[in-house]
Amino acid sequence: MQTDTRAPEKGTATTGTRKQPKSGGVLNVFSHGFLALWAIMIIVPLAWVVMTAFKSDDEIFTDPLGLPSQWHWENFTRAWEKAGIGDYFLNTVLVVGGGVALTMLLGSMAAYVLARYEFRLNKFFYLMFVAGMMFPVFLALVPLYFIVDNLGLLGTHFGLILVYTAYSLPFTVFFLAAFFKTLPHGVAEAAMIDGAGHYRLFFQVMMPMARSGLVSVAIFNIIGQWNQFLLPQVLMPGEGNNLLADGIASVAVSQRYDPDFSGLMASMVIAMIPAFVAYVIFQRQIQAGLTAGAIK
Repeated sequence: MQTDTRAPEKGTATTGTRKQPKSGGVLNVFSHGFLALWAIMIIVPLAWVVMTAFKSDDEIFTDPLGLPSQWHWENFTRAWEKAGIGDYFLNTVLVVGGGVALTMLLGSMAAYVLARYEFRLNKFFYLMFVAGMMFPVFLALVPLYFIVDNLGLLGTHFGLILVYTAYSLPFTVFFLAAFFKTLPHGVAEAAMIDGAGHYRLFFQVMMPMARSGLVSVAIFNIIGQWNQFLLPQVLMPGEGNNLLADGIASVAVSQRYDPDFSGLMASMVIAMIPAFVAYVIFQRQIQAGLTAGAIK
């Protein structure tokens, strides 16, 4: 019996080499179009605010969508000094810096213990932290106000730092616990064999290995605490210690008596700069931290 060794004729298809049509083409086009639309909805208002911050008040109304005919840098100086944004800015840096530092210290320690140690109530404590993410903070404003007042911390930066820490801990523990679980156990076991204790193991071995995850959750906490408006309004009554969100709100309210729309826009740009700079500097660490949990 002879085997037919003739090559297939030109133009004929062979079995197993037929190209399969691409799947999900319509879905990809829709998703990319939606993302492009979403990017435009975010970028255009931000660009308009930045552009308007360099205009004069007259130019804002006569040519709201055009480029500034002259770049008025004095708008930022006026907002910083006359509107008092400088004091609000420094107060916010102090509170957010303390809140993020305390949140990262306590949150990383709690997440490490819940992720790497087995004990009886491990799952219970983890679920309690996760449940804290589902509890709206405005429901606790009244009891929170009386608790902080009874502690003698109402209207103080330290009291607000403690509240910010408690507010940010659930997400921090949830994020870092999943991240610590992905770290190799062999390195920790080798460090323990070499004589490292639990504290040294955590601060000198595990913390450097979890750097990308720590940076990611720290940026999220900075943005969340920086943009917080409701808690400072309730827990920082009076004048003198107000934060940036309250300061911009007071500047906006004062526009009805002494309009300074260019100064208001400059104040908003000043408020946006720290979060934007932090994200630009640490964007690689953020992306690495968000994707690390998906790869074992």
